[in-house]
Amino acid sequence: MQEISVDLAKEIRNGEEIDMNNLSSFLLENSTIDGNLVEIKQFPGGFSNLTYLLSTELSEYVLRRPPIGANIKSAHDMAREFKVLTALLPYFKAVPKPIIYCENDAVIGAPFYTMERVNGVILRGNQANNYKFEASQMKTLSEKLVDNLTDLHGIDIESSELKNFGKPEGYVERQVSGWIGRYEKSQTDQIAAMESLKNWLVKNMPKAQKPCFIHNDYKYDNVVFTSDLKDIKAILDWEMATVGDPLMDLGSTLAYWVEAGENDFMKSMNLTWLPGNLNRQQIVDRYAKNTNRDVSQILFYFVFGLFKNAVILQQIYARWKLGITQDIRFGKLIDGVKELSQMGTKAIDKQTI
Repeated sequence: MQEISVDLAKEIRNGEEIDMNNLSSFLLENSTIDGNLVEIKQFPGGFSNLTYLLSTELSEYVLRRPPIGANIKSAHDMAREFKVLTALLPYFKAVPKPIIYCENDAVIGAPFYTMERVNGVILRGNQANNYKFEASQMKTLSEKLVDNLTDLHGIDIESSELKNFGKPEGYVERQVSGWIGRYEKSQTDQIAAMESLKNWLVKNMPKAQKPCFIHNDYKYDNVVFTSDLKDIKAILDWEMATVGDPLMDLGSTLAYWVEAGENDFMKSMNLTWLPGNLNRQQIVDRYAKNTNRDVSQILFYFVFGLFKNAVILQQIYARWKLGITQDIRFGKLIDGVKELSQMGTKAIDKQTI
């Protein structure tokens, strides 16, 4: 079995620095941390909320804050994400322990929360070519990923406060109209495939499934594996979690799941194309076997997942084009919008995921 190093934080990107003195004073006064902060680094992965590693003389913590220049409160609500973690903790083992939320922008320039550092392995798509997994190991990892999602969807939300984190009635319709609206507000280019997907989604909405608590951004690089890759320690990035149709969650995962021979942009961000991974249909089959849910309309959920991911990239690209953010990675994201939308139209044409 290949040994993989734990996820490493790096130097903070220009323009995304944090005032360590202000933060250290706040944390010492308002929460339980072991000593003064001695170092802050940044986790380089991801394109949305910014994630930092906080180190004291004795311990490590993680801080989450909205991206620079973002003005999408519902998508970067630190208070809500903190409350989600707090509510999940008694019912789901694969969640980091939250520590404190701060709404005062004066501390670091934006609202934020801190949580425990979960040490482990995060499998980054941009490192896929460096991994030398055996096919059998990759198969096991992908099976664990599916099974962990079904465990999340199996939580009895009616017996917990988790049921208060969403409005399941009309969830699918709101998601479709909401993401279409987000695209139109952030649109910078005329992309025919995106227009086709908008029209198809409105006309093909399925009957909703029984609601459950869903993550909404579930993929390899939002999961922390144990260092020996035998188990999942935690799911990260709960900013879009809610109560809704579970197949919307599964569709989001499928939309990240690029297979061998598919487009290079998606392969650069995922490792699902490596030999041994379940393919998309096998993921659906395993999920259906685990849950006994009706997955006959999975094409809709897959196409919506592709459209949603394309809109997320479009929003980030739009901020970069306006000069609000300086991260050079963002300048290439318009290619991702085009490729994801083309994947969606091809799936519709072939009537298969």
